[in-house]
Amino acid sequence: MDPALAATIGGGVGLVLGALAVAATRMSERARTEQPPPLADLAALPRGVVDVLGVLRSIAIVLDASDAVVNTSSSAVAYGLVRHGDLVHNELRKMVRQVRRDGDIREAELELPKGPTGLGRIIMRARVAPLGSAHVLVLAEDHTQARRVEEIRRDFVANVSHELKTPVGGISLLSEAIIDARDDPEAVARFGERIRVESDRLGRLVKEIVDLSRLQVQDTLHEPEPVDLGSVIGEAVDRVRVTAESHGVVIEAATEPGLTVFGDRELLTTAVANLVSNAVNYSDSDTKVAVASRRAGEFAEITVTDQGHGIPAGEQQRIFERFYRVDAARSRATGGTGLGLAIVKHICTNHGGEVTVWSDEGHGSTFTMRLPRAIQKTVPAPTRSHDTFHPMSQGAQSA
Repeated sequence: MDPALAATIGGGVGLVLGALAVAATRMSERARTEQPPPLADLAALPRGVVDVLGVLRSIAIVLDASDAVVNTSSSAVAYGLVRHGDLVHNELRKMVRQVRRDGDIREAELELPKGPTGLGRIIMRARVAPLGSAHVLVLAEDHTQARRVEEIRRDFVANVSHELKTPVGGISLLSEAIIDARDDPEAVARFGERIRVESDRLGRLVKEIVDLSRLQVQDTLHEPEPVDLGSVIGEAVDRVRVTAESHGVVIEAATEPGLTVFGDRELLTTAVANLVSNAVNYSDSDTKVAVASRRAGEFAEITVTDQGHGIPAGEQQRIFERFYRVDAARSRATGGTGLGLAIVKHICTNHGGEVTVWSDEGHGSTFTMRLPRAIQKTVPAPTRSHDTFHPMSQGAQSA
């Protein structure tokens, strides 16, 4: 073959191959850059539906005629209602099929397993309705928290009723005993003393129920004022001192000077007094209860330490529940209501703090209130002798 002709043919083949390569490259790039149309467009949702679903507060799920999810809010996946483009729960699928069959809107409150393991449960209020001619809309709202609050309220009412029956029933029986023993002065005196004890217990119970209810309703403090923790601890100890002396328990207090928090002085005194009273009631005679306060960074800490029998590890997470008692028999003997620590917890929470417990059986317990410290800005001065730090006493450190 002529060399010139061969060169011409080879050049032509090269141009054709180059053109094909460029075309293939451009088609590949176009395929990579083009995004697939959204599921809602593929399913031909009614116009504007996607925009409306985007602003709903409820969990929204749209399904087509084959029960495939064509549009959903991200929270539906987070709650585990949708996985891999399908409804997870049979209860919801059943409602969808019933609505598709007869076109009637259905509502139900469903208790559904949370997550693949099914160990947790969520309460969902579901509303299923037809959407156009080919789709079904599922709206769901999480009612788990509302159900929990309702259960707590119901349990609280039941507990209050039970707790009130005990002293009221005791007073009624004792009054009948006094009538029957009206000719026996010693028996009348004995039953009268018992009535006084039960009436005092009833009064404390009613007061603590009212206090706890007020604290639960009042989430924040109104017009908090600077409160000196030294004076709070002093007043709280004074409230319990007579009871401590009758039990043979010595209360030692060590406070750090100038330690203040913003809050309600009366509530804080009540909280500390409840902790000290508990420590005294659960301590044996000839033991000590130590109360101390100290700075801890931006917080102020109040600790109450006793030398009692301690709290079992399995009970420590529950002692702040209402009406919960580790030793029910001892609580009855001391007139305890089971509300003292619950009140302490709510007071600390309302002050932006917390209460914790450390305990070891046979070695006593330490309750710690941590509250945000009142840190006030000071103007720099040439001399700062008046700002000298006062360390805690040895008693407070040991406590």
